[in-house]
Amino acid sequence: MAPPVAERGLKSVVWQKIKATVFDDCKKEGEWKIMLLDEFTTKLLASCCKMSDLLEEGITVVENIYKNREPVRQMKALYFITPTSKFLLNYTIWGDGNSVDCFLRDFGSKSENKYKTAYIYFTDFCPDNLFNKIKASCSKSIRRCKEINISFIPHESQVYTLDVPDAFYYCYSPDPGNAKGKDAIMEAMADQIVTVCATLDENPGVRYKSKPLDNASKLAQLVEKKLEDYYKIDEKSLIKGKTHSQLLIIDRGFDPVSTVLHELTFQAMAYDLLPIENDTYKYKTDGKEKEAILEEEDDLWVRIRHRHIAVVLEEIPKLMKEISSTKKATEGKDLALGTDAEGQKVKDSMRVLLPVLLNKNHDNCDKIRAILLYIFSINGTTEENLDRLIQNVKIENDSDMIRNWSYLGVPIVPQSQQGKPLRKDRSAEETFQLSRWTPFIKDIMEDAIDNRLDSKEWPYCSQYPAVWNGSGAVSARQKPRANYLEDRRNGSKLIVFVIGGITYSEMRCAYEVSQAHKSCEVIIGSTHILTPKKLLDDIKMLNKPKDKISFIKDE
Repeated sequence: MAPPVAERGLKSVVWQKIKATVFDDCKKEGEWKIMLLDEFTTKLLASCCKMSDLLEEGITVVENIYKNREPVRQMKALYFITPTSKFLLNYTIWGDGNSVDCFLRDFGSKSENKYKTAYIYFTDFCPDNLFNKIKASCSKSIRRCKEINISFIPHESQVYTLDVPDAFYYCYSPDPGNAKGKDAIMEAMADQIVTVCATLDENPGVRYKSKPLDNASKLAQLVEKKLEDYYKIDEKSLIKGKTHSQLLIIDRGFDPVSTVLHELTFQAMAYDLLPIENDTYKYKTDGKEKEAILEEEDDLWVRIRHRHIAVVLEEIPKLMKEISSTKKATEGKDLALGTDAEGQKVKDSMRVLLPVLLNKNHDNCDKIRAILLYIFSINGTTEENLDRLIQNVKIENDSDMIRNWSYLGVPIVPQSQQGKPLRKDRSAEETFQLSRWTPFIKDIMEDAIDNRLDSKEWPYCSQYPAVWNGSGAVSARQKPRANYLEDRRNGSKLIVFVIGGITYSEMRCAYEVSQAHKSCEVIIGSTHILTPKKLLDDIKMLNKPKDKISFIKDE
């Protein structure tokens, strides 16, 4: 059973910070304001509050800053916007320029001002050149201009995203022409991750997975430097030392299996098989179109989202009728594990694979996922064997969905045989024969909390990180305080960031590990959230040219 939503879950923490730093800062009894948002801040607010919450804070109208708007000169305007154009890659923009340019057009001259006065709140650091541009153009119209340092989306109570799915292409494409874009998005991601830590009031020890790629290392070093800079100039003007929390940064190729496996827990399965967009599932009943919003305010959803489909079907057969009818068949021998339901090693993985490839009821996407599981299970294959598989299944046009995994550091056709990482024995935990795979991230989370991560494989960025004891035990190097363990239970955090997307099964692991290790809360995040189909499409595009879109901060 999923743990209940924490009273101070990430969504609540973010909303309380926005309330304190934005609304309480400019609120005046009996005064109403118009609120201007860009696309990122619209998503941010939608993730943690409702329109009724904004009404309580004196907001009467919410407008898109990029759209043409009629002047309302008798009203004050609250601008909650991103300070640069670094997010333009992921959003459709109406009009020209960035959010700051749109604001400046609203206050072009006193006679043409759209609103009475302006209160401006930036999601994160506003470059000096932009700040000076605002100051020179319309300083007399501005009552507030602040940075609140929240530049991420709280997707769930223990899950966050940076909402930059195109980072996947820039981080893993082999095209050397993308180097400038990659450097810029690394900087942008590091800035965003720092705001996650700041919102949680943590200055964690930063660690990264050292191999096989260097993305995690580069991003970790950037984050460490920016954390150091941030806590030298925080709003209290105090230098904040390292806290007893950890931040782990990992490249997506660390666990390819979890990204393509057919998961049989409710949330992961629903997003894999159903056309769910923006956490909304549209369906027809009695000839009428209806929609179900999958959100944490729904207690039923929270209770069943991490349960096995068999349990959900037993409890809510009507709700799951459509999923059960479209559920993909799964073979008794599981390629992801390399053993069958009795724990016997699968000696010939190809014999398990062939029935899936020959089954006419499976589409190409399912067959590609099966081929990938086969290759992952044997840690790479030969060029001859791969060519034969691609030709026999007739997926030549989609073969890059398989071959391009090598750009993530995953062995597809390796030069030499590579050893597979050892996994924990979880046979005692199994309940259903067809759900025996455990995402690799769960091993990592548990080892991090129990202080069992290899320091060579998981080096620290800082020279003197705070002593980590996520299990709640008092370090021998520290004097125990009367309330020390209580502080750890309330405040110890393991923050995980995966470059290139996380799966719903990996999100589930954060809740399971937090529930099992009550002394430490696990928060997991990424550039975006993956579904198998979307990931394979992104993998296919890695060796294709992409339009040049600048992430560089405005000059």
